[in-house]
Amino acid sequence: MRYRVSPRFDRSVKRLDPWRKARVNASIDQLVAGFETGQIPPGIGLKRLRSGLWELRAGLSDRVLFHRSGDLVTFLVVGNHDEVKRFLRSEMG
Repeated sequence: MRYRVSPRFDRSVKRLDPWRKARVNASIDQLVAGFETGQIPPGIGLKRLRSGLWELRAGLSDRVLFHRSGDLVTFLVVGNHDEVKRFLRSEMG
């Protein structure tokens, strides 16, 4: 599996406080470990939104949006529910 981050993802992570950033990193680490072992932990709140587009929960309010195509996972943005919805409307049409 290959992983990359979009510039938008990078910017959205940088604006988080250290506590939220740690939760996002921990959730992504669990996701990556799950992809590598083939055993996705049920507690990470993984949810398919559209074909190839997924949401990962990182705490009570933060969500990580990513796209998976074949063996490439691209992390798109981090934000709360409303921010993710806004991103989907503006960037994903």
